[in-house]
Amino acid sequence: MKILVIGSGGREHTLVWKLKQCSAVGRIYCAPGNPGVGKLAECVHIQPDQIEKLKEFALDKQIDLTIVGPEVPLVAGIVDQFREEGLQIVGPDQAGARLEGSKSFAKAFMKKYQIPTGRYEVAYDPVEAKKKLKGFSYPVVIKADGLAAGKGVLICQKEAEAFGAIEDILEKNVFGDAGNHLVIEEFLEGIETSVLCFVDGETILPMVSSQDHKQIGDNDTGPNTGGMGTYSPNRVYTESMAKEVERKILQPTLKGIQEEKMDFRGILFIGLMITKDGAKVLEYNVRFGDPETQVVLPRMKSDLCQVFTHMLNRNLGKLKLEWRDETVVCVVLASGGYPGSYEKGIPIHGLDEIPEDVMIFHAGTEYKKDELVTAGGRVLGITAMGKDVEEARSKAYAAVDRIQFQGKTYRKDIGLR
Repeated sequence: MKILVIGSGGREHTLVWKLKQCSAVGRIYCAPGNPGVGKLAECVHIQPDQIEKLKEFALDKQIDLTIVGPEVPLVAGIVDQFREEGLQIVGPDQAGARLEGSKSFAKAFMKKYQIPTGRYEVAYDPVEAKKKLKGFSYPVVIKADGLAAGKGVLICQKEAEAFGAIEDILEKNVFGDAGNHLVIEEFLEGIETSVLCFVDGETILPMVSSQDHKQIGDNDTGPNTGGMGTYSPNRVYTESMAKEVERKILQPTLKGIQEEKMDFRGILFIGLMITKDGAKVLEYNVRFGDPETQVVLPRMKSDLCQVFTHMLNRNLGKLKLEWRDETVVCVVLASGGYPGSYEKGIPIHGLDEIPEDVMIFHAGTEYKKDELVTAGGRVLGITAMGKDVEEARSKAYAAVDRIQFQGKTYRKDIGLR
């Protein structure tokens, strides 16, 4: 089987690493990939948003299966275009991808299918937004409607901050087209959990839980990022909570996918807040999470290629996924200044000193003159498995200490929450 993975981050490195273990896999390509991926697969110099070139490559190489990592090509309709050519691809069609591509669409979907979520309002101009803001207490959440690389969510503690967020999104266009309109949401208190699910349109099959740490600083301080670390399983996601989520969230979501006639054969990521009133949906994503994938897939015993084959044939209902009992922790090493401006091209040292039982997933790296250097905000995902969270944390942070680059930034509290 020839496989194409689209993307260049830690999520895609993890996917390639897991797919490499599948019995039916022959050759794996990754577009564009990264230095870590390059040790496992052939990297192809095509960007994720170059859909026509990706399609031509898949046809030319007779790719048997394509897996899309990032959200941008999914929202742009890559799945529809590949399927029109008879190419097998994991992901929702463009209609299904709106669950991530438009926060207002997602909230309306939740309301229509009675899926627990926070109260919200949609606004298209600053005057309307400031008027609707009066109906909310503080803190309040203000979100750019479209894709903003995980940075379009602003938690505002007082009115002046909220007004500033509204002006940034709707007047200053700091998030570009993603901020053509915005969503004002009730702030939900509780503990976050991430649940990734395989979906084939008839069955929704949840994976093991994880917990992301989105803010840049320890104890959840500072601005939101794409994710500074994760661990799995999430302590608060008990068996009884999983059953509640299955009944109140997963099944109504599947019903909505069916009634809206989405061709959803892909991954649904559900961001939850476990509140005193039960689980509520914060957001939907329509692909593997990053860095959730880095802790979920190492715990997976099942053959991922077989799962994808069952998914594309709408046979997920016949599968029972198998998981390891161990805990996995991933600590993200980021560039100094992230999620704001940061330098690139800084040499990375110490990777050759890492024990074999620690997994290093590359996210923002490249080679310059045969030297590995930083090339993004999130640089590496240091991932370790242990019998419990303490052992996994100990292994991961020991490796973190051995890796050095100027400006290295990371959270010291991953898995402690």
